[in-house]
Amino acid sequence: MYASREDIGYEFGDDSKVGSKPVKPNPNIDGGWAWMIVFSSFLVHILIMGSQMALGVLNMEWLEEFNQSRGLTAWVSSLSMGITLIVGPFIGLFISMCGCRLTAIIGGILNALGWILSAYASSVHYLFLTFGVTAGIGSGMVYLPAVVMVGQYFQKRRALAQGLSTTGTGFGAFLMTALLKYLCTEFGWRNAMFIQGAISLNLCVCGALMRPLSPKDLSEKSVVRSNSEENRAKALSHSTETIKSNGVLGDEPEKKEEATTEEVLESVQHVEIGGNSGNGRNMYGLRMLKTVSQLTLTVRKGFALWYSSYFGAASLFTNRVFVAFIIWALFAYSSFVIPFIHLPEIVKQYNLSRQDNVFPLTSIIAIVHIFGKVILGIISDLPCISTWNVFLMANFTLVTCILTLPLMQTYVGLAVVCALIGFSSGYFSLMPVVTEDLVGTKHLANAYGIIICANGISALFGPPFAGWIYDITQKYDYSFYIAGLLYMVGMIFLLIQPCIQKKQPRQKSTEEAQV
Repeated sequence: MYASREDIGYEFGDDSKVGSKPVKPNPNIDGGWAWMIVFSSFLVHILIMGSQMALGVLNMEWLEEFNQSRGLTAWVSSLSMGITLIVGPFIGLFISMCGCRLTAIIGGILNALGWILSAYASSVHYLFLTFGVTAGIGSGMVYLPAVVMVGQYFQKRRALAQGLSTTGTGFGAFLMTALLKYLCTEFGWRNAMFIQGAISLNLCVCGALMRPLSPKDLSEKSVVRSNSEENRAKALSHSTETIKSNGVLGDEPEKKEEATTEEVLESVQHVEIGGNSGNGRNMYGLRMLKTVSQLTLTVRKGFALWYSSYFGAASLFTNRVFVAFIIWALFAYSSFVIPFIHLPEIVKQYNLSRQDNVFPLTSIIAIVHIFGKVILGIISDLPCISTWNVFLMANFTLVTCILTLPLMQTYVGLAVVCALIGFSSGYFSLMPVVTEDLVGTKHLANAYGIIICANGISALFGPPFAGWIYDITQKYDYSFYIAGLLYMVGMIFLLIQPCIQKKQPRQKSTEEAQV
């Protein structure tokens, strides 16, 4: 298929100036504190993604409490899951300005506030605002930094690290389902949400563990990568130089603005040193001016990086393979979410409720999903294996299972298909790795924010669309068929664009040989 993941895209930025210098590796990259980052991300996936997978427990309580239609009530869960991912690009702006640690801490507070306020809901529409929007935005502010930090701290074992951290989704689905069932039975759903809000404050602790790497450490990580991939990067030098010639991030204007601001800071410091004997009130005003100037510089830098990534000359959208990746993401995530939402109803229609109560099919997906993430991560980190090829093979397996699931009408058949769905969907742990290979570490936050935004749109509209198809046809078969076909459309884009991207440098080299 494709020789390696480096052949499918290019990175923004120029590391050629430092690529030839020997650099002492940072002990925290691929080791040391990096494993604390994995642990923090693991807990984030338990508290956020695991809780969202367990919302079916609360959905039943909301149906009994508010007596609304199933479609309207289901939008509460869909909004929470969708907004968590849709806000990704805007959270990238927060990360650019404030860093991952502060963004995650604020998000943890907001997520807990959404759970607590939802305990006082008087209607489903109230839950739209408190749980769907407030808790959803808070979840997004913690989820994206958790993924980005793992990518920053790992170079050689990125796929394994992402796989270990994202297994928290499977563990969380088990733990949170059991916890919410117990809390609802013992204390009622309102007190259960209040207690869950208190538990969610632990997200702030997870955010505090996200110690940022220094710019020097990040540059060393880039040097290590550039040295190991130097020969392969030359094949794509023409594409990279074309983008650099357009001005990668508008460095010159940014440098001028930075110099102007630094002059102001230096003048303030000079006045402070020379005016120690002056009025204390004036000194306080000068310190405030210095603080405001520093804050303005930080915000301006962060916004410039965020804006240039989306709309500047080095826009992420100039990478055709990345654009194809976005189109794929618009259809992919719903194929994973739809079985979690509609499998219980399918089991009921096939009169398999007794077997499903012993060992639910959704639990089979969650268990095997854990092993799938770890195993696919280990395989992808092997030197002779391409992460891109593993990613594609897992996608083909998943779409095949989605299309064949309606054909299974026995518990054993459904269990086998669900196990394959769980294992193949482990490719989610490879998505940050593939994204970083396409755009580079510097743009990972913004790029992955776009990807999870596309996934959020898919999660927001996928399950309601499947329910709408059922209302028309009175069968879930067509819901899975249509979801599988749309998934295939996204796969076609992933297959076409890398071939085009790969051929362009080869055509250039042939012309130069003739000259």
